[in-house]
Amino acid sequence: MRKVLIANRGEIARRIISTCHKLGIETVAIYSDADQDLPFVKEATNAVRIGENQVAQSYLKADEIIQLAIEHQVSDIHPGYGLLSENADFARKVEAAGIRWIGPNADVIEQMGDKIQARQTMKIAGVPVVPGSEEGLTSLEEALQFASLIGYPVMLKASAGGGGIGMVCCEDEQALSHSFENVKKRAQSYFKNDLVFIEKYIPNARHIEVQIFGDDAGNIIHLFERNCSIQRRHQKVIEESPSPLFPQAERVKLLQAAVDAAKAVRYTNAGTVEFIVDAENHFYFLEMNTRLQVEHPVTEAITGFDLVEWQLQVAEGKTLPIKDQTAIKCTGHAIEYRIYAEDPERFLPSPGKLQVLMFPQIENCRIDSGYVEGNRVSPFYDPLIAKLVVFGETREQALANSETVIKDIDIQGVKSNLLLFDRLLQEEMFQSGVYHTSSLTEWLANHKGDKIYGRN
Repeated sequence: MRKVLIANRGEIARRIISTCHKLGIETVAIYSDADQDLPFVKEATNAVRIGENQVAQSYLKADEIIQLAIEHQVSDIHPGYGLLSENADFARKVEAAGIRWIGPNADVIEQMGDKIQARQTMKIAGVPVVPGSEEGLTSLEEALQFASLIGYPVMLKASAGGGGIGMVCCEDEQALSHSFENVKKRAQSYFKNDLVFIEKYIPNARHIEVQIFGDDAGNIIHLFERNCSIQRRHQKVIEESPSPLFPQAERVKLLQAAVDAAKAVRYTNAGTVEFIVDAENHFYFLEMNTRLQVEHPVTEAITGFDLVEWQLQVAEGKTLPIKDQTAIKCTGHAIEYRIYAEDPERFLPSPGKLQVLMFPQIENCRIDSGYVEGNRVSPFYDPLIAKLVVFGETREQALANSETVIKDIDIQGVKSNLLLFDRLLQEEMFQSGVYHTSSLTEWLANHKGDKIYGRN
């Protein structure tokens, strides 16, 4: 591995560049007009303009990215997360161009990207799945008939969906009738595939995912779980590991199910198996993300491993640095807070210049940021400013450390969700760990009208 082109931007590009440079590997960053002054552009060995501001005119220009990789004689492409990271066609084109793809092979990406096919694969592997339709639903009548059989509420989902896009909870027949065509149109617009399916809605569920890793020799291990249940509009806001109030016996079963899921598709490189866990701790396969996750620093904090370094080594054909599952230990507790430039009243992005961006330099705290003071948060991309990861020997210590760190962060020029974290850290729901995927939405509804979601 000589030179890696990073087909991404912002904090994840910086994260990959950091490990590459640590290992003596050159990097090529691509950037849009809106990103030309961001740190990742300056920190890469080389940086090349890819296009205009919109993602369709820059970071999604697959053929142009590959051409740049050829021109710069790179040995590998790392897709990061989002954008083209789970695009099987792009992965195939990269390999066809004689460039190594840092991630699972294209067939696995394609197989797991189709949620219906993924469900079928997991059932065969003996991994529990949520009761739902086994094939795509082509008409509203078909959807209504199936929903009446399993009972409301149900989740209407896009088969090719991800990131909460193309997913609607339908409480009754009227809601399903209203949402069906809208979800199909949204799925077609985002994923070029309008196939939808239905799953039984699991009330008061927790969203718990497992970090898995595989190599070409067939070794597959897990790196424990992350609880991602603090969500708004199906988007993760806070993640932590280990998952609070999760019985150890059920945790062991969940971790093994994730390994079984990975083995079923002969998984290689970094991936995540996501589960829904009900109030009785029964778990069900949700999806497999065939890439590095946004929240991977949580796992790095509790294991001490550099997951990007593992990705690079596995891509080169090396075996996993640790193949014995019993040799991998979970130490302490880590919590990640996604700090967004977000309007506190309308829950919309708050782009603008970061007139002040100051993070405390203290122990047990890690900041992964895509910006420095003076940069502009663009309206064209996800408004994530930084990921704050706080560590403690226990969950109680991690919470106490979080409270100290968050109060010392200073962001000015854009609105942010820092005060939300301030408030949540005082709430029994979060302090106790007794929360589920609807908890944040319910809490916000109970505090409607309060100035709780930003510093004004």
